Amino acid sequence: MKPTKQAVALEYGQRETPVLSARGSGELAERIIEEARRRGVYIAEDPQLVGLLAQLEVDQEIPEQLYTAVAVILSWAYWLRGMVPGDEKTRAPGAQTSS
Repeated sequence: MKPTKQAVALEYGQRETPVLSARGSGELAERIIEEARRRGVYIAEDPQLVGLLAQLEVDQEIPEQLYTAVAVILSWAYWLRGMVPGDEKTRAPGAQTSS
């Protein structure tokens, strides 16, 4: 039996600590992933981390023991967008960099 697909979304931006902004399994997980792709949001696949984050409530800050794992994913997303830490605090939501 194939495991049910799970997805979570994190929001960081103007917040001090990332929070869980969405979570779901099955069809809802697929919709979360589709919406992320539509918005150009980086999608990381880490079943263990998703399993841990899926235990949180929506709008709950990530626990301190997951900071490192989430920081690795955020640093990769920053690099892909040509950003550095702190850019998310000064840019308008959805703003892209160009050179």
